[in-house]
Amino acid sequence: MAKNKTINVKGTEIVVISSHDNDYISLTDIARYKDPERTDYIIQNWLRNRNTIELLGFWEMLYNPDFKPIEFDGFKMRAGLNSFTLTAKQWIEKTKAIGIISRSGRYGGTFAHRDIALEFASWISIEFKLFLIKEFQRLKTDENDRLKLEWNLQRTLAKVNYHIHTDAIKENLIPSELTKQQINFVYANEADMLNVALFGMTAKQWRDANPRAQGNIRDAASIEQLVVLSNMESINAVLIHQGLPQNERLVQLNRIAITQMKSLISSRQIARLKR
Repeated sequence: MAKNKTINVKGTEIVVISSHDNDYISLTDIARYKDPERTDYIIQNWLRNRNTIELLGFWEMLYNPDFKPIEFDGFKMRAGLNSFTLTAKQWIEKTKAIGIISRSGRYGGTFAHRDIALEFASWISIEFKLFLIKEFQRLKTDENDRLKLEWNLQRTLAKVNYHIHTDAIKENLIPSELTKQQINFVYANEADMLNVALFGMTAKQWRDANPRAQGNIRDAASIEQLVVLSNMESINAVLIHQGLPQNERLVQLNRIAITQMKSLISSRQIARLKR
């Protein structure tokens, strides 16, 4: 999901859209630093430059397998001529470009991948570009610090009851004389039982549904889900000691997951952790 952030560069508010590890910076906001009344004209004036067209085309060829190089060559041949004009929407529609995007609404305008946006900022003002880089790096540092905190918290919560959980399985579910392969199968089976109770699917089902995702089903979990998962591991260990069969434990754990998720989603404390 795309997230909007705002940075302040020399008194100009600039929107940054972050999505799937890609950052798009508002060209409209950068242009506003030069002339707030003529942002579209400034962007179009930059786009008609031959060096700009080459930059955009080479970037697309590096990162966009659907880019149309023939249309790019046509623009490049006409770039710089007095009669040549080009808008962001024309570039996107004709070449299937992804380096520049156009959005409507509250945070609307023309956006470009950070590689391209920084070149536009340089065209506007070298000084402004340096301040933009500084503030953008500050934004990414703050994001990374929050991600590290959340990652460590998630991992700690997920692992806090690991030994309790696995010891209970070892003592109550694993008969003697099992092979290592059989033991691993029992652990995986219990882990997937928790996955089904909380996520509604096994780890394999999640991988099949998300073939391009990095990590596993628990790596993709929200902080609320990992809190509940940690609690479920402890509860499952108790239920195992009580001798309940897995199908009965699954029903109980699913009910617990639903109740706890409803509570955590509305929790102010969890909301603060995610800021």
